[in-house]
Amino acid sequence: MSTPEIITVNSESLEAQIRELLPSQRGFGSELQASNVIMPIIDLTATAEGSGLTTDLARALSFGSQTEDKVENATSTVVTAAGFFRFYGSATAFSATTGEAQCELILNDGTTDKTVWAMSLQSSGSYAVQTKIIDVIVFLAAGHSLKIKSNTARSFVRGSVRQVATVTGQTVVPNGFVAE
Repeated sequence: MSTPEIITVNSESLEAQIRELLPSQRGFGSELQASNVIMPIIDLTATAEGSGLTTDLARALSFGSQTEDKVENATSTVVTAAGFFRFYGSATAFSATTGEAQCELILNDGTTDKTVWAMSLQSSGSYAVQTKIIDVIVFLAAGHSLKIKSNTARSFVRGSVRQVATVTGQTVVPNGFVAE
């Protein structure tokens, strides 16, 4: 059995992370230390961040956090702020004539569109309908946007979007949630 050792860790990035995750500890203590002794770890990250929620609960839909959108035969920009956003909804396409009905979620960097989710229904003249659930999380850098597109009156996207994390990755809890 070896003798336990405790060494000082000099890392500004680790110290900055501790200050960010544990705001009540700012200015407390002078240095980080590491040990060669195996110790059990308890993850207190969510509590230290102040949310107290697991990732799936932090992404929950809530009345005050959602912005509802419906797009039919148009393109609409639904988010222009930087951060992580969850879009939850559905896309439906009807077809009774020939042609293709399309629904898309598009990321735009200020000049170029990039389709990140799409559904299309090709009809040969008979009646057809297709519906798909959309549940995606996108990251938007500064100057980027999220668009919804429908190419015909026979296709539409309806849903809601809410911010789930800031551009730096800090969790945005559902409106009305209060950590105890």
